[in-house]
Amino acid sequence: MKKMPIFFYRTLIDNACFSYLCRLDEEKHSLVPSSELWKNQYISGRLGSDYRGCCSAKKSYWGSWNGSSPVCFWKWLRQSHLPRNHEQDQVVYTGTHDNDTILGWWEKIWRRKRSVMHGVRLPRNPWSDGPEYVTQCPIQPGSSFIYTVTFTDEEGTLWWHAHSDYSRATVHGAIVIYPRRGTSYPFPKPSGEVILILGEWWKRDVSAVLETARETGADPTPSDAFTINGQPGDLYPCSKPGTFRMLVEPGKTYLLRMVNAAMEDALFVSIAGHLLTLVGSDASYTKPLTSDYILISPGETMDFLLTANQSPRNLYYMAARALSYEPVNNFDTTTTTAIVQYKSQYTSWSTNPLLPSLPFYNDTEAASKFAFSIRSLASTNWPINVPKRFDQRMVITVSVNEFECPPGSCQGPNGTRLASSLNNMSFVNPSIDILEAYYKGINGAFDTNFPSRPLYYFNFTAEYQPFALLKSRLATEVRILEYGTTVEMVFQGTSLVTAENHPMHLHGQSFYVVGWGFGNFNEEKDPLGYNLEDPPLKNTFGVPTNGWLAVRFTAYNPGVWFLHCHLERHLISGMDTVFIVKNGVDPGEKLLPPPPHMPPC
Repeated sequence: MKKMPIFFYRTLIDNACFSYLCRLDEEKHSLVPSSELWKNQYISGRLGSDYRGCCSAKKSYWGSWNGSSPVCFWKWLRQSHLPRNHEQDQVVYTGTHDNDTILGWWEKIWRRKRSVMHGVRLPRNPWSDGPEYVTQCPIQPGSSFIYTVTFTDEEGTLWWHAHSDYSRATVHGAIVIYPRRGTSYPFPKPSGEVILILGEWWKRDVSAVLETARETGADPTPSDAFTINGQPGDLYPCSKPGTFRMLVEPGKTYLLRMVNAAMEDALFVSIAGHLLTLVGSDASYTKPLTSDYILISPGETMDFLLTANQSPRNLYYMAARALSYEPVNNFDTTTTTAIVQYKSQYTSWSTNPLLPSLPFYNDTEAASKFAFSIRSLASTNWPINVPKRFDQRMVITVSVNEFECPPGSCQGPNGTRLASSLNNMSFVNPSIDILEAYYKGINGAFDTNFPSRPLYYFNFTAEYQPFALLKSRLATEVRILEYGTTVEMVFQGTSLVTAENHPMHLHGQSFYVVGWGFGNFNEEKDPLGYNLEDPPLKNTFGVPTNGWLAVRFTAYNPGVWFLHCHLERHLISGMDTVFIVKNGVDPGEKLLPPPPHMPPC
C-alpha cells in the first residue's frame, strides 16, 4: 500500500528559515498543508504567517523571495517489507510520489549552491552527497538536480543543508527516519514529537558577511542572535510576538528532535524546571542520559525525551547560548529562547516564564561532562560493531593558521589573513570536482599525499607557540583508502593562533568515538583507556579545546568522501580533506556509475 510522503515546507524569508509540515496531494500533484500534523503541534504557528522578525527591512541572502518555489523535504517511514540493502531503501528527489520507497524533491535555485544529506551514508553513491568541488560542481542558477538518497541502518534524526559557503545559514532542514513497521523505539513510544532547529541570525545579508571576511582576512562578523525554529525569542522585542511555543500536556512524554544548524558555535541548551533524557544522536540510539542541560555542536543531531511533569500554571523557557573560548567581543553572547507551555483548564499563566540555568560560555567541565558521557545503546536489538583493531592510525592536527599580508591589507591577528588546516595543510578547491576526476582518471585535479601524521611535532597545546608554526601550506591533498581498511583517526587540537572546540564531520561514514583527553595524545598510554564496548556512533563530534579525540571506522563505502570541521569559517578556510575509498571485489562493493544529469563545472 502506498504511503503519503510528508514534506517540510521551508520559506526562505530574509535570514529566517521556518519549517512547516505539508503533504503531497497525489491528485493535484502539489504540496498542501497537513492539518492533521498541524493539529498535533509538530510546529507551532500559523501556516503562511510572515515571520520576518528582527530583519523585516533587511535584504534576504536569496534576494526578494516571492513564495512561489518552496524547498521541501520529508519525514520518511521505513517499510517493514524492505530489506536493508543498497538498492531498495531509496528516496529520489523528483518532485513526484512514485511508490513506497521513492519520494521526491525538485530543487530550483537562484544562486549556485549544493545541498548535502548530512549523516546519510549514501552507500556507493557519492554522486548525491553534495560538497561543491568534492563530489560535484555547483548547481548553476535556474537549474535543478535530482538526488538519489539511500537509507541503510540510520534511525532517528538527521538533517540536510546547503554545502556552499554561507548559504547553509538559511538553507537547511530536518530528516526524520522512523523505525521499520513491526519494530519500535528502544524506549516507550512518546505522546508526541517536536522538531527543534537551532540556528544563527545576522542583521546583514549573510553573503555580505562572508564576502567581508574574505576581503579583510579576518573572521566573519559574529551573528546578532541565535534562533530556535527561526526565532531569537522573547529577549528580543522584535521577535517576542513570534517566539516559538511548544505545547505539552501534563504527564505526557515528548520526543524532541534537535538539530544544531548554527554556523559557528556549539550551544548549551536547557529547559527551566525539566530534565532532558538523551536517547539518540546522529540517527543512532544511545543509552539514556539524563541531564538538566545538553551541549550540541554544529552539525550534530540529538533526540531527547521530555516529560511534562511541572506545574501547568507556569511558562518555562527553553534557552540556548554558545560554548566559546573566544574573547566576548569575538562571538555571539546572546541567548535565544522558546517557551514550553502546558495545555490545561487554566485560562491564565504566569506572565514571566521561568528561566533555566545554563553553563557559562567557556565552561569546559560542563561541556566535557555531557559530551563524553554519551554511550551507544549496544543492546541485542540494536547491536554495534566497534573495531577492536585497526589497520592504520592517522594523527591529524586541527589548527587555526595565519598567512602574512602586505602591510595594512589584512585585518586578521597582527595584520595577517586567517586560515585553518589539517596536518598543516589548508585544503584548496580544485577547478573540477574530485569525484569526477577520480572516476574518469583525470590527472592534475588533486594529489594523494595527505599525511597520516603531523608535518611537525611540538607541544600542540602550549600557551605560546613559535611564530614559524603559524603558517600552513595550501594544497589539494586527499587520502586513498583500500576497501575494508579499518582506520583510527586521532584529531589533535592545537593552540596555534587560538584554541577552539572543532566539530569534525565525516561524509559517507559514521565513526565510533573511542577516546578523548586534554593535552597532547600519547600513543602508548592513551589507547589503554579507550572505550571499545559502547562508544557512541557519530558522524559529527567535537574535538575538545586543547585536547584530542580518537575515532574508528571501517572503510566499507567506496567513493569520494569529505572530512571537515563543521565550523563554517574553518571549512571555508581549509580545515578539510578528502578520503577516496577504492572499490572492493564484489559488485556490491563498487562505486555506482554517475547519473546522466551531473551539473557541469
